[in-house]
Amino acid sequence: MGAEKLLLPLAGKPLVRHAVEAAASSRAAPVVVVIGHAGARIAAALAGMDVCFVENREFSEGLSTSLVCGLKALPAECDGTAIVLGDMPFVAPQVLDDLVEAFDPARGRAICVPTFQGRRGNPVVWAREFFPEMLALKGDAGAKRLMGAHAERVCEVEAADNGVLVDIDTPEDLAAFASRLAKRP
Repeated sequence: MGAEKLLLPLAGKPLVRHAVEAAASSRAAPVVVVIGHAGARIAAALAGMDVCFVENREFSEGLSTSLVCGLKALPAECDGTAIVLGDMPFVAPQVLDDLVEAFDPARGRAICVPTFQGRRGNPVVWAREFFPEMLALKGDAGAKRLMGAHAERVCEVEAADNGVLVDIDTPEDLAAFASRLAKRP
């Protein structure tokens, strides 16, 4: 995108702040923010928030390294984790709350994924039982591919809007969503 996309402004604040505010406003706790490239600037953009920062010094090795850093930073008493992506600014705190509410590994709901009109999105809540497989991921792989291997443990939770499907990957995405937000009352 020609710049650190997580720091680009959207509706008056950095893109990443939207995602972290949603997580911090939900029932999911603690909120662990993995920082790598431009880490100090991202931490500054999140100043004043009740979050724990974890530095990923191997960020250039791919997405899996951030996932591993975040998992290793979780307290031992966490039953699971919600993987929230910093470039998804339209995920509402209620989505995270609904995923946490649905989460019940003992009843087969060990991977909770939001859907909108039949399409799976993010964030995804994962039970601790999957942490060893997630910690073994390498390169630019995320945990989503593990869902297929554990399909019987997946619970889909319908979201109220398409925010669970919207990520910002290009300058055009950012401009389109900024324009859409500017038109809202």
